[in-house]
Amino acid sequence: MGGSRDNGLFGPGSVVWRVNREGSLLIGGGAAAILQVAHPLVAAGVGEHSSYQTDPWGRLYRTLDITTRITFGSTEVANKAARAIQMAHKRVHGQTPWDAGRFPAGTPYDANDPELQMWVHATLVATSLTVYNRWIGTLSIAEQNRYYEEQKTMGEAFGVPREMQPATLPEFFDYYDAMLESDALAPTPVFHEVAASIMRPKLPLGGRPLSDAVKLATAGLMTPRWRAELDLAWGPGRERLLDASRAVLRRALPLLPGVVREFPGARKAEARVRAAA
Repeated sequence: MGGSRDNGLFGPGSVVWRVNREGSLLIGGGAAAILQVAHPLVAAGVGEHSSYQTDPWGRLYRTLDITTRITFGSTEVANKAARAIQMAHKRVHGQTPWDAGRFPAGTPYDANDPELQMWVHATLVATSLTVYNRWIGTLSIAEQNRYYEEQKTMGEAFGVPREMQPATLPEFFDYYDAMLESDALAPTPVFHEVAASIMRPKLPLGGRPLSDAVKLATAGLMTPRWRAELDLAWGPGRERLLDASRAVLRRALPLLPGVVREFPGARKAEARVRAAA
């Protein structure tokens, strides 16, 4: 309503707003996308109902668009975006075509399964927080805890009931780390196809610095198990290079398409908040 203050589900004072505004999902999105499809039931849905294998960055951009609408949009915009996700997921169901981890061929999957949604949500939360602290800025322990509490609202928007989300940030990372090593995750053909597309993105000639930096960040965000699965070389030298990559990534981010790089939703939200104030 005109003249009313509507900062949406999140506002400029929220840590989620700050982390997403600075572009942490742009750097960590590739790793999150690969880890999402490390879950065989997610991979089956992606393989049969998505263009992720052939256009992983395009799908990631669309995911970012939805995420930024929820983060920066008015309450009405955020709720519409959340409903759009849940409606789109209604058509994504079927059975796995292969044995993978604990899941035999023929295991049913449904994209609106809150356990699968929790895993997808968790990859975005964990990579965003790690990227922000490593490459962009520093969040205090209190800010990190607040970020996680705020992200529970994002999880609900994606369809994960609050009571199904880990209660605290330490409990969240216990869940996340356990998942990364469990047989709930396992490689599949879709996993390898998505990873190959992300690690070898089709970018214009001037995008080579961005490609190299993002590939390094993506590998660095993987655990040893998943680097080994993808045959990604790693060692102390790569770790040092990763630590030195912050400046490269900051210079390379402007090479991204403007629709992603400039976060128009954030600019509109800031203008909306200023007008309401």
